[in-house]
Amino acid sequence: MPSARVARPSRTRTARTNGRSILALSTIPVQELNLLPGEMSLVCPDCRTWCPITGLQKPKATPHRRPAHQGGNRCPGGNQLLNLDITLDQWREQLHAIEATATYRRAPRQHHKPTPQPLVPVHRLAARGPQATPTLLRLIPLLEQARDAVLQHRASCSPCRAGRRCAAGRDLEIRFGETQASCTIAREQQDQADRAARKQTAPAVRKAQWAKRGGEAVEKANNLCSERTSGSLSEFRGPQLPLAPQDVEAHERRQAELGKRYVRRNSTTSAA
Repeated sequence: MPSARVARPSRTRTARTNGRSILALSTIPVQELNLLPGEMSLVCPDCRTWCPITGLQKPKATPHRRPAHQGGNRCPGGNQLLNLDITLDQWREQLHAIEATATYRRAPRQHHKPTPQPLVPVHRLAARGPQATPTLLRLIPLLEQARDAVLQHRASCSPCRAGRRCAAGRDLEIRFGETQASCTIAREQQDQADRAARKQTAPAVRKAQWAKRGGEAVEKANNLCSERTSGSLSEFRGPQLPLAPQDVEAHERRQAELGKRYVRRNSTTSAA
């Protein structure tokens, strides 16, 4: 029986190097290293892609190819000899310090709430009718649930909290956007129906107001224009108003005194 073939390990067994001087890991930024056991890797300085670190006696970067947008050919940074001059504990401490500093520098994420609808005036509350249609009443709780789900996921998911989006967070945001769009459409349809209802009821309301404050009798009284006979009293003057002075002698003396003053004043003005 032929023996089953064993898959070759992914580790590179070659002794070749790229001919460059040994690269110390302490000179590489901490965020571009991964020294966890079984996951040792680094960012290649040439092509800026992650490549594994192999070898115990002589660790080096594995051969790899450049990304497709860089041509896809073999990267000259492969088989680079490395100097493990930093321990796992030192790397963890530096990484935690950098993460804490980045978190402190990062501005808090702002969650913008939708602009609230303007309040209805008090004099229009009675004529407004129902405040929301059944469709809008059903969509409002769903919108609140979708918003709470997005906020809870962002609080518990580190990639989403760091500014990136995972698959679950993207699905929740898409669902929240679709629900919000449905609420917006339902609210616009309700506003359109309310405007149409107010337009239909406006003529009837104005007619009732005119009937309350006017009418045919008031209109006839305003348009009345009758001829006035000579010697008759105006409707704005009653017979109780005096037409002659009460003391005729005193009135005549007063008029004579005023006449004499008028004559003296005219004579003085002409002499001057």
